[in-house]
Amino acid sequence: MSSISNGDVSSNISSSGVATISFYHPAQNSLPSALLDELTTKVESAGSDPKTRVILLKSEGERTFCAGASFDELLQIKDKESGAKFFSGFARVINACRKSPKIVIARVQGKSVGGGVGLAAGADYCLATEAASIKLSELAIGIGPFVISPAVTRKIGLPAFSQLTIRASDFQTAQWAKDKGLFNEVYADIASLDGAVNELAEKLSSYHPEALSGLKQILWEGTENWDELLTQRAAISGELVLSEFTQQALHGFLSGKR
Repeated sequence: MSSISNGDVSSNISSSGVATISFYHPAQNSLPSALLDELTTKVESAGSDPKTRVILLKSEGERTFCAGASFDELLQIKDKESGAKFFSGFARVINACRKSPKIVIARVQGKSVGGGVGLAAGADYCLATEAASIKLSELAIGIGPFVISPAVTRKIGLPAFSQLTIRASDFQTAQWAKDKGLFNEVYADIASLDGAVNELAEKLSSYHPEALSGLKQILWEGTENWDELLTQRAAISGELVLSEFTQQALHGFLSGKR
């Protein structure tokens, strides 16, 4: 386990080859750059480990899967370069999941906002609870979901992405997310979710590794340009976050005025 800015990311692998990667941050599992970097490293390491058969991505706690980016860190960005680097954090995690030769399952036990929705979309298969509502709030704080939009749109389509983005202040239900294709399965509570996640992970770990790797390639066909694309999108967000509008919006959000 690595401790990062009062948060942490941990990984372990079971005897059957299920590599569980878990992240935590006390601010509703929001993700500062250092934690995003560590998460990327863990996904890449698990993917290259011959003992790994399947990767399980999860967060700690019960109420929130991931609240997106660290607002405190956003407010500290002073130039385009550091802004692009910060927003590239989510890009790197999504690309690590995309390029991993192992199937990635996401366990979404609670709400997801912004980049958290992107993490769910970056998985190959996603199981959630009925409490796992989702929101893309970026427009409300003066930026946009540019980095995660390819991953989210790939799962739910452009019309649903437009609704999720334009209704920036509204949560959509877990059932909505399932109907649109972000979630594959939705369960009544965390206990039921964990039972289903463990059963699926163990079943997948028993399948032919080369068959799973071949399936992974098929699932992500047409995304070969994402290393460059998501980096370009991060630069857009990195520039917008420097604007007076966005800085005021972020301060207003943090002070509870929005």
